[in-house]
Amino acid sequence: MKKGHIYKILTTCVVSLLFTSALFAQGATEKDNTVLIKMEQYSASPSNASGPALDKMIAEFEKQNPNIKVDLQTIGYNDYFTQLQSKVVGGNAADVFELNFENFVSYASQGTLSQLDGELGDTSGFNKTALNAFVYDNKQYGIPNSFSNVLLFYNEELFDKAGIEYPNDSWTWADVEKAGAKIRALDKDTFGFYRPLTFHEFYKAAAQNGSSLMNSDYSKFTINTPENVKVAQRMADWQIKSNIMPTEAQMGGMGDWDLFKSGRLGMIVTGIWAFSDFSANCPFDWDVVVEPGNTNKASHFFSNAYVVSETTEHKVEAIKLASFLAGSKEAAKIRVEAAWELPPVEYSDVLQEYLNATPPNNKQAVFDSLNYLVTPPVVQQQAEMTAIIGDYLSKIVYKKMDAKSALDECQKELEKKISL
Repeated sequence: MKKGHIYKILTTCVVSLLFTSALFAQGATEKDNTVLIKMEQYSASPSNASGPALDKMIAEFEKQNPNIKVDLQTIGYNDYFTQLQSKVVGGNAADVFELNFENFVSYASQGTLSQLDGELGDTSGFNKTALNAFVYDNKQYGIPNSFSNVLLFYNEELFDKAGIEYPNDSWTWADVEKAGAKIRALDKDTFGFYRPLTFHEFYKAAAQNGSSLMNSDYSKFTINTPENVKVAQRMADWQIKSNIMPTEAQMGGMGDWDLFKSGRLGMIVTGIWAFSDFSANCPFDWDVVVEPGNTNKASHFFSNAYVVSETTEHKVEAIKLASFLAGSKEAAKIRVEAAWELPPVEYSDVLQEYLNATPPNNKQAVFDSLNYLVTPPVVQQQAEMTAIIGDYLSKIVYKKMDAKSALDECQKELEKKISL
């Protein structure tokens, strides 16, 4: 082979190698410019419409932000906070993770969350109660991704059989008790009402009776006031005296939603997240009204937020992801279409779509009840506090203690074990 030919071949190979190296270098640069955000959450479940809805939100975010990829991990609620605490302590928290209102203070007070003040842009469209719920020490540490409340759901067929007018927003506990008794009388396997004596129902019931479990600045427990004693006994009596609410034995292992869907329960107090399930699985007409109170009206406030880890190396991108999932119109529309609680932002056209989707027919009750939102007492030892209160409430239900004795003992234990 002639030297000239050899030289041309070598030259061609060198050029080819250089070109290939350039392509690899370009690919590496593009790869290096892609930021991977790790995200962990519990509120969206693959078993219902919320899981695909979150996937759709993330896909839209990645489409609009091609240099950011999201590594999503969904963990069941029962395991989520145990795993989260271990990861935070070990310095391995995800860049973005989800917290509910009740656990937010514990993490914000430990310095594990990034401050978001001045990083979120225009927040005027957010529901103020939801946004302010994730402020700690006058600083914004979380951005609400959803919020929800509870309503009184009722089975129209059972009301018709019992010859009772349907509930309305002026109802009180007394009206519920009267209607519940008539529905209970239909047959031995049909019950009038379901609202268990648990921490979340008790704090709300206290507010519905003009009282509370703590004083206004959270410096003292007030759980054993005469007003609260009356509330606890009355709620327990729905189960153990009038039996308008089934006992655990009468439930036979069935859940409260399943009892309602089976057509054997006249009324249930539960969250608006039940809409999609009840729409698909109730073989009867049902509707909702604002939950009845006693002297006052009060409705649960539930909210989840996305927070950004203080240890993230990609704070800007993490905040961009959290802000999009929580506050963008695209995400709000996807959430409404999936009937996955309420978006925390007030896009009038999107919310109108929510109102138009039935059942229930009285969707306006969702927004009417927002006038009566009450938040649970929140302390740094939240899990321990709720466990103590829940334990004494169960003693009342199972007739191990009367309401006054149980709440007196509960007050003493809280004052001894919970730091305020």
